[in-house]
Amino acid sequence: MATGKPIRLFRNLSSKIAAIPMILTVLFVFVGGTAWTVTYSFTSSKLLPKTKFVGLRQYERLWETERWLVSIENLMIYGLCSMVLSLLIGFILAALLDQKIRFENTFRSIMLYPFALSFIVTGLVWQWLLNPDFGIQKIINGLGFTSFEFNPLYNSDIVIYGVLIAGLWQGSGLVMVLMLAGLRGIDQDIWKASRVDGIPAWKTYLFIIIPMMRPVFITTLVLIASGIVKLYDLIVAQTGGGPGIASEVPAKYVYDYMFQGQNLGQGFAASTMMLLAVLIVIIPWAYLEFGGKKRG
Repeated sequence: MATGKPIRLFRNLSSKIAAIPMILTVLFVFVGGTAWTVTYSFTSSKLLPKTKFVGLRQYERLWETERWLVSIENLMIYGLCSMVLSLLIGFILAALLDQKIRFENTFRSIMLYPFALSFIVTGLVWQWLLNPDFGIQKIINGLGFTSFEFNPLYNSDIVIYGVLIAGLWQGSGLVMVLMLAGLRGIDQDIWKASRVDGIPAWKTYLFIIIPMMRPVFITTLVLIASGIVKLYDLIVAQTGGGPGIASEVPAKYVYDYMFQGQNLGQGFAASTMMLLAVLIVIIPWAYLEFGGKKRG
């Protein structure tokens, strides 16, 4: 028994040696970079990093800034709507495609195509579509509906919903593919048994299929949440943060303060808060995914 541990230690030794550069990179770049950012968020760094510590002053200033508060509110609105609607739309589309319809591959490719585009391209496309001078509003007005108005990007009260439209258009296809993969993994005998018992399809989905797809839903939620936290490209391409500061988001706040406002300390504090938001998402997911398996 004493010789078992050394044998296991040297098992797959070449693979472990090959992984050393990757492990060192992760430790140095990600862990080291994160520690460096958090440390300097407690300093008065401006154009260049300084070691003059100011305690929580950067965080106090952060949460007293209207622009940061607006960005957090926008992220919460966008995040909640994006999670609910993308899951709903993606699951419905997946359920429809799971009916073995004709030209399924064609429809699946069409639905997934927007995800292949960059967020900048998506933002620019929807900026044109939502422009009242030559977009959707102009087309419908040209059909005789002169009182129709649809220009969310120019209304500070609903501009974040205009960004949400573009985000859903791009991200729902990926959710659909993930959900379709989950549905295809369900044993067909379950559907046959539900039909024999006369259970309606919606009840089968709600009480049997969806609970069985719990891992797929958790993974999809994590992917959606990670995309929400780093929302930046769509905002820059569609609104630039406007009108005024109505469509500001945390990632844009960090970029502007670090590279345009020359205030590294404030940018580091904001990015640390974003890191905290990511950890709030990742830790429960890791617990549900790995903690549950250990208990099992």
